[in-house]
Amino acid sequence: MAGPGKCFLVTGPPGVGKTTLIMRVLETLKISNPNLKVQGFYTSEVREASERVGFQVVTLDGRKGPLASSISSPESLRWPSVGKYRVDIASFEALALPELQVKEDTDLFIIDEVGKMELFSSSFFPAVLRVLESNIPVLASIPIPKFSRDIPGVARLRNHPGATIFTLNTGNRDFVKEQIYSQLRDLLQKH
Repeated sequence: MAGPGKCFLVTGPPGVGKTTLIMRVLETLKISNPNLKVQGFYTSEVREASERVGFQVVTLDGRKGPLASSISSPESLRWPSVGKYRVDIASFEALALPELQVKEDTDLFIIDEVGKMELFSSSFFPAVLRVLESNIPVLASIPIPKFSRDIPGVARLRNHPGATIFTLNTGNRDFVKEQIYSQLRDLLQKH
């Protein structure tokens, strides 16, 4: 499993800025380490006008595909749902799973997020565990437990001995970004 201090988990309520923080940490790391080899993905909202209609998965090299949508199609009616969203597991797996393949020259994995939608993929969590076992540093986001109940896979990550958890709120975002950046920078210099 990931060595102590090599798994950085960002959590907090929806909309607090977990993805933004992860992407800012990554941008800052790339400035201080231009040859940084990073693998992974993040999720972003899909909006029509001002309304959120879904989420997409985006690889770090810019490829995009649907993760979930509130717009129904005959095909999507067979997909699992989270609230008003239907999860496109095939699209998610096609983009995310190759990004979680452990390669010798990878310096850092970004996984945004390990949440309910992503965990509908039966191949996703085993891939996340392989990343943790690789001992390569990981920066990931996880949802905050709802009604004091954690999703089993998320609880397993949260309780992982190598994990450091950062709970984000609107008042501590800059501080947490600097904290994660400096810890990862130091770790990557030794790596």
